[in-house]
Amino acid sequence: MKAEDTQRKRIIVGMSGASGMPVGILMLHALRNSGKAEIHLVVTDAAKTTLQCESEFDLNVLYALADQVYDVRNIGGAIASGSFPCSGMIVIPCSMKTLAGIASGYADNLLLRAADVTLKEGRRLVLVVRECPMSAIHLRNMARLAEIGVGIFPLVMTFYNKPETIEDMSAHLVSRVLSNFGIEVPGNRSWKGLS
Repeated sequence: MKAEDTQRKRIIVGMSGASGMPVGILMLHALRNSGKAEIHLVVTDAAKTTLQCESEFDLNVLYALADQVYDVRNIGGAIASGSFPCSGMIVIPCSMKTLAGIASGYADNLLLRAADVTLKEGRRLVLVVRECPMSAIHLRNMARLAEIGVGIFPLVMTFYNKPETIEDMSAHLVSRVLSNFGIEVPGNRSWKGLS
């Protein structure tokens, strides 16, 4: 086995104030259960409010899923520097406000600064965006980021994998995102083609 196969990937997870907190929580569980990730978590104030609305999870339970938690107001946190080595960053859920901040380089909090650093260092950035319907401004911001290699994953349902529950749909999206980081999620039903 190669040395890089035995090392955990250091992944920054940002959570902002869009709807979709249960999917973000599932992402943290999948990363933790994989045994292949060192999770560095930053949560915005709006995300904390959304967590209360959409989940029965306490903030401390969320924090317990991470290896390191950062205060979003601490612009000098370790993840604010390009010298902090990591495999990349996932923002889940990603609000349109956070998307706009990333697209414009407006790094006024630690989540936005970490995303800005991820881009400037040429690391993988995936945004699990949530809004419906999307305005032309939202779409332009997404296109601008996609053009420079940012992964844009709208929080949408799939049916080809024969989901039976909302959690099945959420787990499928999580597995698609994590495949960008070389992390497999057990039980994922991927497309097998038509016979």
